[in-house]
Amino acid sequence: MTHTRSSGIILHPAALPGPGPIGTLGDAARRFIDWLATGKQGLWQILPLTPTSYDGCPYNSHSAFAGNPWLIDPDLLVREGFIADAGPYRRPAPDPRRVNFDMARDLSDAMVREAFARFHETRERFDEFSAFRTANSHWLGDHALYAALRERFGTSCWHEWPVEFRERRPAAMARLMHEAADDILRHQFAQWLFSRQWRSLRAYANERGVRIVGDLPMFVAYESADVWAHQDLFLLKDGRPTVVAGVPPDYFSPTGQLWGNPLYDWKRMEEDGFDWWKRRFAQMFAIYDLVRIDHFRGFAASWAVPAGDKTAENGKWRKTPGKKLFDALLAQFGELPVIAEDLGVISEDVVELRERFNFHGMKVLQFAFDAPTSAFLPHNYATTNCAVYTGTHDNDTVAGWYRSLYEHDRREINRYLTLRWGDSPAWALIRLAYGSVARYAFTTLQDVLGMGSEARYNTPGTVGLHNWTFRFTHDDIRDEAAWGLAEISWLYNRNERQE
Repeated sequence: MTHTRSSGIILHPAALPGPGPIGTLGDAARRFIDWLATGKQGLWQILPLTPTSYDGCPYNSHSAFAGNPWLIDPDLLVREGFIADAGPYRRPAPDPRRVNFDMARDLSDAMVREAFARFHETRERFDEFSAFRTANSHWLGDHALYAALRERFGTSCWHEWPVEFRERRPAAMARLMHEAADDILRHQFAQWLFSRQWRSLRAYANERGVRIVGDLPMFVAYESADVWAHQDLFLLKDGRPTVVAGVPPDYFSPTGQLWGNPLYDWKRMEEDGFDWWKRRFAQMFAIYDLVRIDHFRGFAASWAVPAGDKTAENGKWRKTPGKKLFDALLAQFGELPVIAEDLGVISEDVVELRERFNFHGMKVLQFAFDAPTSAFLPHNYATTNCAVYTGTHDNDTVAGWYRSLYEHDRREINRYLTLRWGDSPAWALIRLAYGSVARYAFTTLQDVLGMGSEARYNTPGTVGLHNWTFRFTHDDIRDEAAWGLAEISWLYNRNERQE
């Protein structure tokens, strides 16, 4: 892959506008891609596309491989003959600027059931479906089994299921595959529908000169098909984690962040040459053009918190064989198009790992103004091999951040940015990012539109009512904003199409 100076927007498909309770992979997504192309933006960075928990958090999924059926577009299903009428599944949410995950779950489930019933009757495209099942058999069967058991027992807490299913005893699994055969097939069918729509959307983006930057979370959820099906790959005792993941106290939280994900049994993973990771990266490279690795520092060492602790303060660093893993991945794929999220507590081993494999690091401008020597200030960038952000999905919007600053700090930032009364701090940071030597420059749609804290994606360390629910409307997005991005991208040589 040729790396040219490029710029792009962070926006999760769930935030796209439309008549239903959640954004989808349909016409609104293509309209957004057209807007990116008008703005000469060559990159669209998304959050994980995997199925979410009921709070909508895309970093807490019950599958590291599956797609989120809530994002399947009903209008596209009508056009392809999978359902008769999209109307019942396009019921609007009470607030068009907020995703309603409960409605999305219920409507998506009903829609997939209708599509599956019609598919069962006609068997059109059955060969295509069968080929998909075969190509994805290493994860699809376990995902469908897990989803069927979640429905049967009304919970994703597999450690609460009867012991024969917790331990995947052969007789019980054989009985399940017989008794719930249609349900298992339906969940596989939903993944096929998602895959068809996503691959079509990505192809459309590439045709318009837009490349997709996917997101790979370092850890997987305990309540997931991945842990349930591969318990030997995680540090568990009697099926329960002995230690869990998090981060020590930092900018976002004085007691650290307790994520609760089980840690990997890296010794066991080394025994088969990191096969699970090879399959995971193979899928990521197949559906995205670049991959951002969330919590990259976990590949050097992970913050291990004793299971049962209420905060992350008592954790300890545990070494990870990241060099061996990425050597194995490099040998298999030949190239690793990766952006490494190297934020937080970064030690020398993390820097060494990133530099050894020539991964792009991250710079976040909202973290840059504590001192003129800050590594996040563009005048201190020592390499082009990085991606600069006005803010990430975990930051406040620039407008909200700027308003929250102490007056003294705001004056110092104004001096650096040469801001005058009435100037937009968001666009000043966009210009600063795009004008830097960083190979990739990103901003959020919220910052392009000058939105305040009400449009924030997520506040780390909280389970807030509005986390992950941001959504914009067609009235919010304007051609003038795209023209402004196009001008800045041209000015700083970021509008080249990547070949």
